[in-house]
Amino acid sequence: MNKKILVIEDEREIAELIAYALQKDSFQVDIALDGKEALSKLKEEVYDLVVLDLMLPYVQGLEICKFIRNNPNMQNTGIIIVTAKGEELDRIMGLEMGADDYVTKPFSPRELTARIKAVLRRTKSETVAQVIKIGDITIDKEKYLVTVKGTPIRLSATEFKLLLYLAERPNKIFSRDHLLDAVWGQDIYVDSRTVDVHIRRLRMKIEKDPDNPEYLKTMRGIGYYIEA
Repeated sequence: MNKKILVIEDEREIAELIAYALQKDSFQVDIALDGKEALSKLKEEVYDLVVLDLMLPYVQGLEICKFIRNNPNMQNTGIIIVTAKGEELDRIMGLEMGADDYVTKPFSPRELTARIKAVLRRTKSETVAQVIKIGDITIDKEKYLVTVKGTPIRLSATEFKLLLYLAERPNKIFSRDHLLDAVWGQDIYVDSRTVDVHIRRLRMKIEKDPDNPEYLKTMRGIGYYIEA
């Protein structure tokens, strides 16, 4: 099945030029000409990759990048941000929010297509891996099984989702609010301290010394991460 790409670009001519080049390469392409239209399409469809201009009407590109990365259904969606030459800070912020790559205007359709294919290859190889190993911890995504030194560990569904989310992004620090959105969902209201409770439970189950964790670390004042 052909990969589906959303081009979010407020300049219609550029958007159509990108779409034409990608369609010639057998990609399925949708276009959104502003931030509101982009969010509407993203809520209706899961795309393999998004080409995201940062300077958009109504909703800025960085907000859309954040929306994608906070949505558990879009964790495998690639993001390539498009910036003008003077937008270095926005480009850096986009990469920090989870964008996979960037191109700077003006760019050639051939360069963009090559970068898209590279990101899609990367995300495909990441999704193929069904077993994650970090030290003595093994997480089997298909079997919903976690073992420590070969011993199965009983986890609740939420504990498993939280551990898996962090393990798939080792050494990356996430705030409580980010984890609430990613694991519990944006439409569910729970107190941010719920994350602390689940982290503590996980440490009791997977750490040799929960008070001095080897894997599930805290960055004081910022959030949590798994150290690989």
